[in-house]
Amino acid sequence: MLNYLVSDYEIIIVDNASDDNSLFCLKALMGEDGLPNLQVYALTKEVDADTVAWVGVENALGDFVAIIDPLNDDIGFLPTMLDKALSGVDVIFANNEQKSAQGVIYQVAFLIFNILYKCFNGFDLTKEAPQYRILSKRVINFILQHQQPAATYRHIPATGGFAKVNLSYSSAPKVFQNKRLGDSINRGMRLLVSTTHGPMRLVTSLSLFGAVANLVYSIYVVAVAFLKVDVAAGWVSLSLQQSGMFFLVSLVLMVLGEYILNMVSLQNEGPAYHVGQEFTSTRILRQEKLNIEEVRPLTHKAEVSPSPYI
Repeated sequence: MLNYLVSDYEIIIVDNASDDNSLFCLKALMGEDGLPNLQVYALTKEVDADTVAWVGVENALGDFVAIIDPLNDDIGFLPTMLDKALSGVDVIFANNEQKSAQGVIYQVAFLIFNILYKCFNGFDLTKEAPQYRILSKRVINFILQHQQPAATYRHIPATGGFAKVNLSYSSAPKVFQNKRLGDSINRGMRLLVSTTHGPMRLVTSLSLFGAVANLVYSIYVVAVAFLKVDVAAGWVSLSLQQSGMFFLVSLVLMVLGEYILNMVSLQNEGPAYHVGQEFTSTRILRQEKLNIEEVRPLTHKAEVSPSPYI
């Protein structure tokens, strides 16, 4: 199919530490009678889907890279995506409207994650940045400039400012994949922490609120001590002691949270700028003056004395 779509291509398969005979079958495909332009990368331990995809993307050499999960994505939709890529679009997302059915608990957790992610980042990760995608080499080079490209690969194409388009299709998944809730929660937490400062900013905001609340409570205790007569013995001193301790603890947590937030920002910070495209005028005036010597005209003619010799 690919040789009818493009003149030059390569196929990269990433084996996610499979425990069956997948590697044996893949090696058989790489013989003289096997598939051309095939590369296989076998991982030593199982990792998440984003890291698996990035292994293939990082080792790809083409101008455009298509990331496909053959069990869930319809490869027949690839020509439509390639047409968009050839028209000048750098990022093409394809969302399958038919998903593998999961349990009720997983669906509830998935819904909560999408709500939180959209609140912190402003877009739906599943619908606006699905796994099935085509990326241009410009986008891949931009991701490579980040400190942790495997962590930013999932969301950067949707938020990097490149020309993108979201497509939808409907195709039944080839097999049912029962996703594990624990792995999905760990992966979701990593995505939240690596893509936004919202969770840590919430911690520092709550710490600041706690410090202010304890300060207000201390003022209230002092006012009660001066305005009321029948105050229980030891209540004022005990309340001031507790509110003061909680005030200091809240300040420490706020400073610590801001420090962690700054360290995470430095670790996940990408390049200061990225030139996506560069255009130059077909006529540049400064090049027209190269290798040209300006000669000033003579204002007076030089007088030549006649030679005594003929």
